[in-house]
Amino acid sequence: MFGASQSSKAQFLDKARQAREERRELKERERAAVQIQALGRRFLCRCRLQREVRLEDFFGANESASSKRSALSIFRIARKLLFVFNHKEDKEVRFLLRHSFLLSMTYVNIDSVWYVSLALSKDLTLLWIKQIKDILWFCCEFLKQLKPDILQDSRLVNLHLTMLVTFTDTSTWKILRGKGETLRPAMNHICANIMGHLNQKGFYSVLQILLTNGLARSRPSLSKGSLTAVFSLALRPVIAAQFSDNLLRSFLIHIMSVPAIMTHLATLTPERLAVIESHELFRKFILFLSREVQCRDVCVCLEGSHTLCLLGNLVFLGSLNDKVLEEETAHFVGVLIHMLSYCQKYVSQKKSNLTHWHPVLGWFSQTVDYGLNESMPLLTKQLQHLWGVHMIRILFSDVLSKKLLENQEIAQLPAQPASPQNSLPMKNLFKRAFQKSASVRNILKPVGGKRVDSAEVQKVCSICVLYQTTLTTLTQIRLQILTGLTYLDDLLPKLWAFICELGPQGGLKLFLECLNNDTEESKRLLAMLMLFCDCSRHLITILDDIEVYEEQISFKLEELVTISSFLNSFVFKMIWDGIVENARGETLELFHSVHGWLMVLYERDCRRRFAPEDHWLRKDLKPSVLFQELDKDKKRAQLLLQYIPHVIPHKNRVLLFRNMVTKEKEKLGLVETSSASPHVTHITIRRSRMLEDGYEQLRQLSQNAMKGVIRVKFVNDLGVDEAGIDQDGVFKEFLEEIIKKVFDPALNLFKTTSGDERLYPSPTSYIHENYLQLFEFVGKMLGKAVYEGIVVDVPFASFFLSQLLGHHHSVFYSSVDELPSLDSEFYKNLTSIKRYDGDISDLGLTLSYDEDVMGQLVCHELVPGGKTIPVTNENKISYIHLMAHFRMHTQIKSQTAALISGFRSIIKPEWIRMFSAPELQRLISGDNAEIDLEDLKKHTVYYGGFHGSHRVIIWLWDILANDFSPEERAMFLKFVTSCSRPPLLGFAYLKPPFSIRCVEVSDDQDTGDTLGSVLRGFFTIRKKEPGGRLPTSSTCFNLLKLPNYSKKSILREKLRYAISMNTGFELS
Repeated sequence: MFGASQSSKAQFLDKARQAREERRELKERERAAVQIQALGRRFLCRCRLQREVRLEDFFGANESASSKRSALSIFRIARKLLFVFNHKEDKEVRFLLRHSFLLSMTYVNIDSVWYVSLALSKDLTLLWIKQIKDILWFCCEFLKQLKPDILQDSRLVNLHLTMLVTFTDTSTWKILRGKGETLRPAMNHICANIMGHLNQKGFYSVLQILLTNGLARSRPSLSKGSLTAVFSLALRPVIAAQFSDNLLRSFLIHIMSVPAIMTHLATLTPERLAVIESHELFRKFILFLSREVQCRDVCVCLEGSHTLCLLGNLVFLGSLNDKVLEEETAHFVGVLIHMLSYCQKYVSQKKSNLTHWHPVLGWFSQTVDYGLNESMPLLTKQLQHLWGVHMIRILFSDVLSKKLLENQEIAQLPAQPASPQNSLPMKNLFKRAFQKSASVRNILKPVGGKRVDSAEVQKVCSICVLYQTTLTTLTQIRLQILTGLTYLDDLLPKLWAFICELGPQGGLKLFLECLNNDTEESKRLLAMLMLFCDCSRHLITILDDIEVYEEQISFKLEELVTISSFLNSFVFKMIWDGIVENARGETLELFHSVHGWLMVLYERDCRRRFAPEDHWLRKDLKPSVLFQELDKDKKRAQLLLQYIPHVIPHKNRVLLFRNMVTKEKEKLGLVETSSASPHVTHITIRRSRMLEDGYEQLRQLSQNAMKGVIRVKFVNDLGVDEAGIDQDGVFKEFLEEIIKKVFDPALNLFKTTSGDERLYPSPTSYIHENYLQLFEFVGKMLGKAVYEGIVVDVPFASFFLSQLLGHHHSVFYSSVDELPSLDSEFYKNLTSIKRYDGDISDLGLTLSYDEDVMGQLVCHELVPGGKTIPVTNENKISYIHLMAHFRMHTQIKSQTAALISGFRSIIKPEWIRMFSAPELQRLISGDNAEIDLEDLKKHTVYYGGFHGSHRVIIWLWDILANDFSPEERAMFLKFVTSCSRPPLLGFAYLKPPFSIRCVEVSDDQDTGDTLGSVLRGFFTIRKKEPGGRLPTSSTCFNLLKLPNYSKKSILREKLRYAISMNTGFELS
């Protein structure tokens, strides 16, 4: 029973609680319904009231906004309008209201009409302030939507800007004149309050949008008045806040980041720049941004594109404020470095899904505002001030102030070899040469003595870091920057002089120590070296031979020797000490920079020497050690061979090349071993159709078969096989004869240069059927000759050898530098255009080249539509380079590519990269040194009874040594071997070996060595007097067939006659 009562009590309580909950929910629903109804009624009431108000005629049926109204009337109308205002429907009313406000401010001595007079009313002050704040913000909202390039919008822009200008500053308020001056402080306070309200709402963002719409284009659409108004409005809060950090930040982010705004101010309203200068805003900007945290904050807010715009405006301001720039150089440089470094983080080397194209930065991994693209040319012009002469003189004042001149004497310039370029009759050339000869300065060499932690050194290092960062960030205008930095002739030599003074001893040791120190100071010193190398490389690349060797612009030749020695040692140490193996980032960039400058100097020296003999060799590098490391695949040895093979003596490189070929032959099974013989390819060649048969039979061979053993059987004119077994000798003759035929200019596959008659592909070789296949065949034959070590007397033009090596693909390659090797007279005429003082357009040149092709005049356009584009002073440098490139590359592009393809099918490109162009010529045609008779005598093989002590042999060597001139000795060598030059590695490497055989009968009766002939030859027994016979030769076997003459005088006479009449080249 007790349990039942407890249960009913619980149920009762639950029901009571549920009833209370239901009543509470009902009350909540009722209250919510009342609120909703109230809101609905209020909304409907407001709508009805707005309709009623909207139906009112605010300005009266017969009066316009220009009618004189009291301030209170305007206030009430505005109050109603703000209540019912609609952006789309009230455009006309909005205009009339703004007009009324402004008109009310123009009346003189009528207090009741002035709208601002309401601010003095105790009852209306707060309401008036709220009203003017709302109206001015409406103006800002409208400004965001207007397009200044549309005429109607342009008028509205002026109206709204006038409203903002008028009611945010008391200077135009007539009510404050005279007795009202006492009220000005209070009114100024009200204006400051209004401006503060606008700032909180986003006033600077509005101005930024308006400025960007009006200025971010090739031609600004904002008028002078509008731009003046906007900039005045932007400055007001900053000045009012006494240049507080907060307002400076907003100004920098929103106003100074507008593309080229400073340039537009200078053009349209220069008096605004005077205001900037009077307030020293440039100094304040630099000091604000010099604090790293604030600079990073601004950069992060702007991102890359707008950060670059801010940078351009700061640089432009800097170019106009010399005094501030000189006083704040350290801060200015630091700010630019930080901003460029921020942009650099997002600069990418290649396109990807995460990058966007920027006209100045290249591929960029942040979002790019493509709306700014139209203004990029103006931005670039602003940035150009950074590497302009004016700013360079200010920033590098410590370096440029150094005097390099020693005494005022007439320079005795070193005599230069006579060349066509030396005689250019150019006024400015002589004028400049005379000016340079008026003073002589010491040759700059590392001397040391300047502390690297001194303020002067740190300042110069910072400036170098700035320009190096500029080069690596502004990738699309890199060449412009380098050209600007090299414009002053004395900057680079003085920077080199500065580098020479650094550290205890100067030069190499200091910079090698920096490589091993990961300190900020070391990085800055290396940045200085990198900038020097990048600029100097660019300078030497764009200077021609006259400017480098005769005028010696910027650097004296002796200084180039010193610099190249420093660079050579620095690069060698970086490689040999293992720094390059693990190099990343800045260290790798430094290596490429120094190495690039070194190779430009080396290639210039290869074309025309300025350095002494053996200058490029490293005496502390033993070739044997290098070869051992190469055999062990040591990385540093491979890198050395890849980057600076010139430090190894030439003969050692040739030996290395021959070893590479031998190793490949062994790998391919092309070498005879005890267990296997190489595959032999047999071909039959008709002497009357040697080129055609050789081409048909060899062009089908595989790459490995071409590298293998090829045996040749000749068929004479009667169709009979010629006697004899080819043991490489017949193939050598075949190869030599083929090469002699294809390189004969009469065939028109190849042509000779106008000066020294060197060979290059003929531009008109296309008249041959299958001419590209022919060139590929020629490349294979040439490659085969080099592969087998057969020297062929084929002198190539230097520019063609450079293409064979692949140098023309280098970014540092200059077609103009190679042009003299094609046509020195053409080069002379072309460079005279560069030095022409007058208006080049008077010469009537166009970007085209007219050529006489087989009696017909053909016009080649250097660029599309080139024959209609005149050559002017602005594009004459491009014309020179285009012309040189056309003559040496475009005209023979397909022929050269086919020959190189054939050559590289036999000779791997990496094998010959260790040679310069002159060295490759020596590899093909043998050494150009005098014949070493002792070496030849040591490696000569005798047959037919001849021996080293035979009297005829003794006479022969004596005649060659004492009676023959060097030219005759070369003719003798060509008579026997078909090449006038000795093998590069000496006669030990001549294949087949040089041989001399005693002969008794004519060649058609000669059956070779018999026992009787050998005995007679050995004991000098003559079968009959051979006095009437001439010496002959078998060039395929490198064999001299010499009769057993009775007198030395007869031998001398007959040998001299034979080599001069070229009676050799017969097959035994």
